[in-house]
Order: sequence, then C-alpha cells, then structure tokens
Amino acid sequence: MSVQLKRLTVVGLGLIGGSFAKGLRETGLFAEVVGVDKDPRSRARAVELGVADRCEATLAAGCAGADVIMLAVPILAMEKVLAELATVELGQAVITDVGSAKGNVVRAAEQAFGAFPAAFVPGHPIAGSEQSGVEAANASLFQRHKVILTPHERTDQQALRLVRKLWVALGAQVEFMDISHHDEVLAATSHLPHLLAFGLVDSLAKQSENLEIFRYAAGGFRDFTRIAGSDPVMWHDIFRANREAVLRILDIYRADLDSLRAAIDTGDGVSLLGIFTRAQAAREHFTKMLARRAYMDTMHSQDVSYLAKPGGRLSGRVRVPGDKSISHRSIMLGSLAEGTTEVEGFLEGEDALATLQAFRDMGVVIEGPHNGRVVVHGVGLHGLKQPPGPLYLGNSGTSMRLLSGLLAGQSFDTVLTGDESLSKRPMGRVAKPLREMGALIETGPEGRPPLTIRGGQRLSGMHYDMPMASAQVKSCLLLAGLYAAGETSVSEPAPTRDHTERMLQGFGYAVDVQGNKAAVKSGGKLSAGKIEVPADISSAAFFLVAASIAEGSELLLEHVGINPTRTGVIDILRLMGGDIQVENQRVVGGEPVADLRVRAAKLKGIEIPEELVPLAIDEFPVLFVAAACAEGTTILRGAEELRVKESDRIQVMADGLKVLGIKAEPTPDGIVIEGGQMLGGEIDSHGDHRIAMAFSVASLRAHDDIVIRDCANVATSFPNFLGIAQGAGIQVAMESKA
Repeated sequence: MSVQLKRLTVVGLGLIGGSFAKGLRETGLFAEVVGVDKDPRSRARAVELGVADRCEATLAAGCAGADVIMLAVPILAMEKVLAELATVELGQAVITDVGSAKGNVVRAAEQAFGAFPAAFVPGHPIAGSEQSGVEAANASLFQRHKVILTPHERTDQQALRLVRKLWVALGAQVEFMDISHHDEVLAATSHLPHLLAFGLVDSLAKQSENLEIFRYAAGGFRDFTRIAGSDPVMWHDIFRANREAVLRILDIYRADLDSLRAAIDTGDGVSLLGIFTRAQAAREHFTKMLARRAYMDTMHSQDVSYLAKPGGRLSGRVRVPGDKSISHRSIMLGSLAEGTTEVEGFLEGEDALATLQAFRDMGVVIEGPHNGRVVVHGVGLHGLKQPPGPLYLGNSGTSMRLLSGLLAGQSFDTVLTGDESLSKRPMGRVAKPLREMGALIETGPEGRPPLTIRGGQRLSGMHYDMPMASAQVKSCLLLAGLYAAGETSVSEPAPTRDHTERMLQGFGYAVDVQGNKAAVKSGGKLSAGKIEVPADISSAAFFLVAASIAEGSELLLEHVGINPTRTGVIDILRLMGGDIQVENQRVVGGEPVADLRVRAAKLKGIEIPEELVPLAIDEFPVLFVAAACAEGTTILRGAEELRVKESDRIQVMADGLKVLGIKAEPTPDGIVIEGGQMLGGEIDSHGDHRIAMAFSVASLRAHDDIVIRDCANVATSFPNFLGIAQGAGIQVAMESKA
C-alpha cells in the first residue's frame, strides 16, 4: 500500500475500536485517524493516549471525508448507527465492522440503506481482552489472531482487498467465510458455551439446597462457570442478534444431551465410553492445535531453528519411538476388526494421531493413547459412520492415501484434507487405480488434495501392476479390495514394506502373497487382537548413520523393527562399510524385531543398488549425510519418488550439502555425492522433518556450527528427537533467541 490514505474514522472507541485505530495510526497508512464516540471522556482519553488524532461526537462530523469507516459499536447499537450513517454523505468511503453476529449486521445495513452497500465489508476479529474501554487500546492486539471477513454477494472486490490489507497491516491472519456459516461457527464455539454457563449457574442457584452446592463446588464447576461472570447485557444482545444460529446449535446439543441421558439410564457403557473418549481426545486435540498455533505464531518471525554444534560421539542404549507405518495400520485395522484391539508402543506423533482422530470422527471408540497404549473398540468392516465434517489429516500422506482405499468402499461420502504441505502432494497415483475399481473420487487441481470420495459405489476387484514401487499405493488398493467384488491383486516392480499384508493376516484376514504379488478377496472379517509396535527403523536410521560417522561411537538401538521390506538402510550402510550387528532377533506380533549394535566405521562411496531404493526410501536424507562423510563418490538412481515427499528431498538435500561444502549434484531420479569435509552453515529444511534431523546428524562431522531452519515439523514423525539425540551424544538443541 504505497499511497497514503487520507482519513480513517473509527466509530466506537472501546477495546476493539480503539486498538484498530491505534494500530493503524502507528502504521502511518492514514494521514489522519478520527474517533467517534458519544462519551466525552473517551474522546479526550483517545487523543491523550495516541489512539486517534482527533475525536468527534457525531457521525456527520467524524465521517466527513473518510476513506474507511470502522463500526466498532455493540451489536444491538449497530442498527441505530447504520440508520444514522445512511443519512450522512459518505462519498466513496469503505465501511467495515467488528460485530460477532454478521447476519444481524447485514440485515440492519439492508434496512438502513435500502440495499446492502457495495462498499460494506463485514468482519469479525477473533481477539479480545478482559480489559475494556479506550484505556485498554492495544496496537498489537490483533497480531497473530484471526480476523474473519464475511463479504456479501454485493460487496465490491476493491473494498474487500482494502479491508484485508488493513487487517494484515495489523498483523492479523485474515480468513474468509460465508455470513451464515460464520454465525453458526460462533454460535457453537462461543455463544453456546456462554449460554450453558449462564443456564447452569441459574439452575443451581434456584434450588433450595444451592448453599451446599456452591459451598462444595470443586474446581471443575468453577472453571466451567467462570464465563457466567461475563457482561449480562452484552450477552443478552448477542443472543438476540444471533438468535437463529444459536437455536440451531442448541437443538443439536439438546439431542446429544438426550442421547447421553439415555446411555446413563440404560447403563450403556460403550456409548458412554465413546462419548467421553471422543470428548477427551477432541479437547486434547484442540488444546494441542491451539498450543501449536500459539507456538508457531510466536516463532513465526523468528523461525523454529536447531543449532547443531560440531563433534561428539554416540554411546549407550537408545529406544526410538514406535514405528509410524505400523501405528497407522494398527488404528485402521483395529477399527475395522470385530472386538477390542490393544496396541502397545503406539507412536504418539502428529501423523499417527491424525489417523486416530479420523477414526474417532467415524464413530470408533478409542481409548488413549496413554504412554503408547491404545485400546480400539472395533466396529467391523461395515460399522464406520459418516464423519461430521472433512477428515483433517495434517501432514500425513500415509493417512490420506490408505484412507482413500478404505473409504472408497463405504456407504457415505467423505472429504480428506490436510495442511499446506500435504495439500501440495500428488494423490493421482491412488485415485487413478481406485477409479478403475469403480470408486468415485474428486481431487483438487493436478490431482492434489482435498479428496472427495463418494460413498455407495460398487467396487470391482482387479489386478493392478504398479508403475512405481509404493507401499502406500499397494496398501490403498488392498484396503479397497476388502470391499470390492471378487479378488483384488497388486504387483509391484520392487519389494516395498509389507506391514499391511502382515497385519491383515495377524487379524485373521486371508492375504495371498506370491513373490511380488499380493491379493485379497472380499467377504472376510477381521478379528481383534494385541499389537506390539516395534521401534521405527526410519527413526533409528538417524542414529545408525550418526554412530557410523562419529569416531569412537558404539550405540545399541533397542527393539527395532527389521521387517525385510524396511532394512534397506542397514544393507546400504553395510555396503558402504558400516559396522552394524543384528542381535536378539525375535518375532513380535508378526513383525521381526531385533536390537541393532552400530560402531563407528570408515565409510566408502558406492553406487546404491536400485533394488534397495524402495527399501530405504524414507531414510535417504540421512543416507546422503553418510555419503557426504564417505571416501569417494556415492551414486543414487531410481529414486524419483523422493521429489514428491514433504519436500523435494533430492534438491533440498543437495542444496544443504553444498552449503556445507560438499559436492552434490542432483539428477532427475537421484543424486551424485562426493565425500569430503563438511563445514558449517545455515540450512533451510523447507519444513521437512527428515531433512532437519539429517542435518542435525551431519554436525557430528562438521567443522563449525550448523543452523537448521524451519524445524517445527520434526514432531510429526519423531517426538522428543532433541532429547533422545542429546542423550545419545549429538550436540543439537533448539536455537536460543537472545
């Protein structure tokens, strides 16, 4: 916004209006900021505090010559203000507001002006404070808070862009929403809780024994009813203004309350457990989302960075978190099984939790996770229910691809969405064969999420020759095959992880595996059982490489899954000269498990056999670090899939290695790395957790500090990576901000 605007007028100089005026006055976007308020003391204080350049008592005086008029008055006062505003000469002024009930504002504007003004942009900032009045005005109040703009169909696009720019200038995160949808969302998230709090306190206070009730009320009662101390007049106005939306959400809640009463009345423990576990999980999920958003917002301008210092050696015993692939599948198949499945060692990372939440949303009762223990009350192959809305899968490509196959055979429609990273990843390779089976799947542009899967389709089994080795595509089609008429079979060009086949068999479902071909027939059932999730070899890979490259290291990695379709990292490191011993081999829940002892070794460059590529596809970022520390040249081919992971891992790793002084030349399907001495430097991980962890390991052989940017997503696959890495001997920590 290079051209300075002439005048901003803010009507209503309370907390929100005053903060808007003060914030924009400090930006210098307007030559003058004018306040309008009936209270003479507020007008005087606004000028004294630098909230406004001058103040007026009337709309006519305050709005004359304004470029933008912000209405920040109480919701039921809006009707009178708009009626008066309609009598004022406004010229080309853009009008906006901050009311929490947009339908009421729109109706008042239509009544006042005869038709909704094209220059009006309705809005609602999701921000506030326990303080009020112009003295509470805070120029940074809206920073990192959401502002919802709800443009009317008549709203001028140029006016909309201007209002958006003003909020962005205040540091707000601007989103757009339909007017009625906004009112329904606020009715559910803000208005209903206040209504219930007021109602509960009033109900208990009217009882004759209310003295005892309040005397012995515990913390839960105080926490829940705290909001009943809010301004009664303000909430009286809000409930009248947003009447229709509040009544709709109240009716839904009344129906759910009746169901809860019926479950208590009949002693229906499963239903009660379902309600309570879903509620607990949803509360924890929302808390984590809010905490993560607050953390990310706080760190946004600073970056979430790691500082890895050079040198060190590894020793002792380490057990990395549970296998992510098996954790995903334990929830999926446990939900489709008949009976109760107990899971130990579940990975409590964000990706696996996204799968767990998706099945809760589809009506599955799931207890936990508590210290890696999860109890899944299966509903059978045909017992899933339509989720109340889109299934949000965060950053988990595994969740989205496997669920696509499973949901293609359901009777209901579903929408699968994800975060910004997942929304860029290709889903056509699962959508295409599923469509050939009869599924009806809609994708976003270029085959990317969101995915809309139409239920009620008759799937037909088929044979599919995969053009590219992919365990996710194979698993997707086998899960769809559980619902398809006849046999569904998949042939892969090279072996990939076979956790789905093994776990199906562990649940008693017949899977025919012949060489590179796996096949299932519909009509069977899954029987619940116990699952012990081994430590994830993909997570162990960082320590396998770390102990191999750090002189004097010897480390024991405990209880690691060594499924032969996952051990490519061990095979490649051994070909490079790595010293890795497999000890205490056993089979746990159908999966081979062992302890891995790794000692420092002098590595040499190799040409990586292409048949090992699918067996180590997730481990290549850290294997590239091993190659950088090896003597000679390492060549990788046939790994084009690395370009469509959370980042283009070939290019991002090549760029990072070059920063550290290593010669690394990417090719269309691989990379050529010439081993050498690593320097220090600053690396951009592009939000890819495996890139961030790989360069943390590289510090062991660096000559100087390595700073790694954009590391927040490490928690998606490896909770407490920093703590475990530090305990083993890697000198990496969150970069401190002085």
